[in-house]
Amino acid sequence: MQKIVVSENEAGQRLDKFLAKYMSKAPKSFFYKMLRKKNIKLNGAKAEGNEKLQLNDEVTLFLSDETIANFQEAVEEVKVTSNLDIIYEDENVLIINKAVGMLSQKAQKDDISLIEHLTAYMLERGQITKEQLKSFHPAVCNRLDRNTSGIIIAGKTLLGLQKMSELLKSRNIGKYYQTIVKGKITKKQTVEGYLVKDKSHNKVRISKEPMEDASYIKTEYEPLCSTEEFTLLRVKLCTGKSHQIRAHLQSIGHPVIGDGKYGDVPTNNRLKKLYRLKHHVLHSWQLELPEFDEPEFAALSGKVIEAPVPEYFKNLKKHLHLV
Repeated sequence: MQKIVVSENEAGQRLDKFLAKYMSKAPKSFFYKMLRKKNIKLNGAKAEGNEKLQLNDEVTLFLSDETIANFQEAVEEVKVTSNLDIIYEDENVLIINKAVGMLSQKAQKDDISLIEHLTAYMLERGQITKEQLKSFHPAVCNRLDRNTSGIIIAGKTLLGLQKMSELLKSRNIGKYYQTIVKGKITKKQTVEGYLVKDKSHNKVRISKEPMEDASYIKTEYEPLCSTEEFTLLRVKLCTGKSHQIRAHLQSIGHPVIGDGKYGDVPTNNRLKKLYRLKHHVLHSWQLELPEFDEPEFAALSGKVIEAPVPEYFKNLKKHLHLV
């Protein structure tokens, strides 16, 4: 028998969803059978599985330790010491300035991503235990390409993860980037279009007209500084699709410099030779957060979060006279 006291990270979800995380290798039919036979109880009483868990509820499993262990995934050993540039932290949310080259989340089984660093950070500080990792994992709410630096929002608790993910999905968070593009731009503009994914080449293309399987996109940009050859842009991501900024700017004749997928090859080769530029220049720079009614998010209410651009970006702006 095992008795589990529901923590903040487990509260707010349905009992059957919790059980599916706690014993992830068990089929759903097993949970419902055990609930019917009263081998799984909630607060000492028979449960259906659709009950919403509250903080300090007790879930009792009248099952052998061996049965429970056989249905659980082994908690993966965290193999890194945390290395995070933290901009903001509270009990529920962590906002990180992701470095160029770091994955937002794993692409391959053996990858080390920001999530592994996040988990290590919380374990090192006693903010989560290995036992709690059986039913909840801290996670990121938004993703950036490996070579895009800047702001990543992470949920340290289920409440933080749900709230931030909901705001991003409903586009109630303003997201602004800095980038350097080829060509001179002199005025603020809004561009719209339709994005089509090419999964076989991990690329996208932009259409001005609606197409089958195409997603509507909207991007705003304004010049912060320009020369005859390059422009430093502040870009607002109005819709959040894969490669949207890079592909959208390329489609209007202003590709992001250093971009191997959508960039201008002669320009990129020249910048690589002169400044050792090996990747696209794009940085998730600012977040504008809405007003929050919930007391748990009062410290974030109406806040503007800014992530300083990386050193290479700062130096490149000087070299290209964009300061």
